[in-house]
Amino acid sequence: MEFGTERLKRARYAIAAVFCVHGAVTGSFATRIPWIQDHASISAGQLGLALAFPAIGASVAMPLAGSISHRFGARNALRGLLALWTLALTLPSLAPNIWTLCAVLFVYGATAGMSDVAMNALGVEVENRLGKSIMSGLHGMWSLGALIGSAGGTLAAHLGSDARLHHLLAALVLTLLGLAACQGVLDLRSAPEAEAPPRFTLPPKSALVIGAVGFCAVFAEGASLDWSAVYLRDVLNTDPGLAAASTTAFALTMAVARLAGDRVVDRFGPVPTVRVGGVAATLGGLLVVLAPSVPLALAGFGLVGLGVAVVVPLAFAAAGRSGPNPSQAIAGVATITYTSGLIAPSAIGAVADATSLVVSFGLVTLLAFGLVVGAQVLRGAGRESVPTDAVASPATGK
Repeated sequence: MEFGTERLKRARYAIAAVFCVHGAVTGSFATRIPWIQDHASISAGQLGLALAFPAIGASVAMPLAGSISHRFGARNALRGLLALWTLALTLPSLAPNIWTLCAVLFVYGATAGMSDVAMNALGVEVENRLGKSIMSGLHGMWSLGALIGSAGGTLAAHLGSDARLHHLLAALVLTLLGLAACQGVLDLRSAPEAEAPPRFTLPPKSALVIGAVGFCAVFAEGASLDWSAVYLRDVLNTDPGLAAASTTAFALTMAVARLAGDRVVDRFGPVPTVRVGGVAATLGGLLVVLAPSVPLALAGFGLVGLGVAVVVPLAFAAAGRSGPNPSQAIAGVATITYTSGLIAPSAIGAVADATSLVVSFGLVTLLAFGLVVGAQVLRGAGRESVPTDAVASPATGK
């Protein structure tokens, strides 16, 4: 099916809005994690266990997204999956204990993962038809949405509002915005005789080294996004409103870096970009660990976000040239990075229970330094399109 230039431009803006809505759900949830922890009366270790369940749910459900899109069409699939994701925002704050929290976070992650695959597939399709890179900007819009959601959550936490009411109102607004945005995306449908996409892809050996760099970036991202507010509250004894602002600082730097990422990589190259980013993330981690005051810790979280922002897209691009099967290599890197997102929250909680949150973020700092050491494997990764079939793989990264 062919689309005119104006139609593709409208589709680009529509899918950008979808990315923004998707990110806003994550930001709205992350800033209220301390409230959810207190409401469920759970320890840091139990919270870490619970925060592994969104990734588990996503990894189980994401392979289904391709089949859903194949059966119902891309627009209808995205409309339904995105609505399920925005409405799932209401679930975590209702959980009264660790077991129900794990269960609802599994559902929350499953809806997040399926809608993530559907919107990335459409984003790549628009990129391919326009003939120019837009994926970095789309992921920047996701980070902007996370920033908006976290800003709203910061205000709600500062006002001492009940997270159940906050998340209900946010879910209703984001569902309406998401449905409106989905009206403008491309309405792509598979041919009747076309086979459904494969559900699972094993990572090839060529993806392992590249995936290790992505693993470091996603670990630092996930740890900072999920634990920054808890860190400021428990380590630096700040109030809930200011603690929630750490998530906002992180989301802000991620959004700015991703929106500018293509131009930076084009000018300086992927290896210097990731290497300098690794230095920034390492310095940010050291600031968090050593900071005697809240402003320095906030700056540290911001530097971590700035440093890791563009690593995963560049890892996908490098994987696409690492072997004879680009789609399989990209899917392999995505699976490795998603595994990092799976274990990061629980690993931080486990280390915190055994030692302290300060030691946990020492681990984050060490992995951030891995970007400096491993940047070389991303040589030649520039502004490229990601094959559409790779996006409907077992995992995707932000």
